Amino acid sequence: MKTPLRVYADTSVFGGCFEEKFSEASTRFFDQVRDGTFVLVVSDVTFRELDPAPQYVWSLLDTVPADFMEEVVSSDESRRLQSAYLSAGVVGPSCANDAAHIAVATIALVDMIVSWNFKHIVHYDKIRGYEGINTRLGYRSPRIYSPYEVIGL
Repeated sequence: MKTPLRVYADTSVFGGCFEEKFSEASTRFFDQVRDGTFVLVVSDVTFRELDPAPQYVWSLLDTVPADFMEEVVSSDESRRLQSAYLSAGVVGPSCANDAAHIAVATIALVDMIVSWNFKHIVHYDKIRGYEGINTRLGYRSPRIYSPYEVIGL
C-alpha cells in the first residue's frame, strides 16, 4: 500500500466546504482525507484561525479518523522562518498568519500545502518567494496547490 501524502490544509479549505464556489473541491479533499489518500496536517495556526468559526466548520475535524490527521505546532524555528518571509517582503505584516502557515508546514516537512488563498499563498510570485527563502535557509519547500489541483476532478 502506498504511503499517503501529508497535506497541510489552511483554514480556507475548511471554510471552502461551505462556500458554493469551493464546496465541491473542498468536500472532495476531505473525503480523500477520510479514505486515507491524504493525511491531513493541521497546526496551532489553523486552530487559532478556526476559533471564531461556527461549530459546523469545526465539525469537519470530527469526521477525520485519527489515523489520517496530524497536529503540528509552531516553534521557535517556524517563527524564525515566518519572520524571514516577512522580512523579505514575500507577504506584508498584515499577512503574518499566511506566512506562519507556510513556515510551520515547511518545518513539519509536509508534502503539500492546500489553500484557496490565491493572493498570499497559491500565487506564483508568493510561491517563488517562499521557495527562495526556504532554499536560502536550507529547507525543502512543500508544493503549494489549490484543492482543485490535488483531488483529481
